[in-house]
Amino acid sequence: MATLILEDGTTFKGRQFGASMSVSGEIVFQTGMVGYPEALTDPSYRCQLLTLTYPLVGNYGVPMDEEGEFGLSKWFESYKIHAAALIIGELSESPSHWSSAKSLDQWLKEQGIPGLQGVDTRCLTKKIREKGTLLGKLIVDGTPEESIPFDNPDKRNLVREVSMKEPKVFNHSGSFHITVVDCGIKYNQIRCLAQRGARVTVVPWDHPLDTADFDGLFVSNGPGDPQLCQATINNVRKVISVDQPKALLHHQSESRLRCRP
Repeated sequence: MATLILEDGTTFKGRQFGASMSVSGEIVFQTGMVGYPEALTDPSYRCQLLTLTYPLVGNYGVPMDEEGEFGLSKWFESYKIHAAALIIGELSESPSHWSSAKSLDQWLKEQGIPGLQGVDTRCLTKKIREKGTLLGKLIVDGTPEESIPFDNPDKRNLVREVSMKEPKVFNHSGSFHITVVDCGIKYNQIRCLAQRGARVTVVPWDHPLDTADFDGLFVSNGPGDPQLCQATINNVRKVISVDQPKALLHHQSESRLRCRP
């Protein structure tokens, strides 16, 4: 058993699955009926306790990681799970799908990520929508509550944590060149650009930019507070101040870099 405790004092009791550990972070929700492998590996959910509102989760298991087009993972949005925990209504313990290689419970154990089931996710989601940003902590029974403080991940530069460390090129044969600033990019964003004929160079969040190097610039979405990404902001500001016929593409939601398309 385990308990989800919100910073406003609300508690949700449930059954623990996945890794047996206590964690803290920001509570968020997603309403998709499918796509939990993609959501969990989305860097935008870095250090967040992800709530899925669909009542039954894990029914098609988790596929084996395979290399697909352009050398990108065929099934996942990054190389690992970035969410701090998974909160759901009910876990399917007998997954059935042709691509299933393991259960969701097994995958979370392998990745060291705790899960909590048996939670009224509708009630939790309504509270998140009404209160806005909420911090929370998942406490496994037997762990002193005071030993796990509320952690606000927005105080850290999460973009720096998830961004690629060195530039990397995808689809070398592309007919035009797009530079992507990796603030927490998903593999499918790279794939979509490459499928449309672009040679895609993904660079770190703080990489210097020169309009002579690309035909278009894409600034990815990502986690955390964009105010901590001053290096990115200043580099993009220099580019858009140059009078060049270049395309500037970006993802943004509610004035934050962490939109989740």
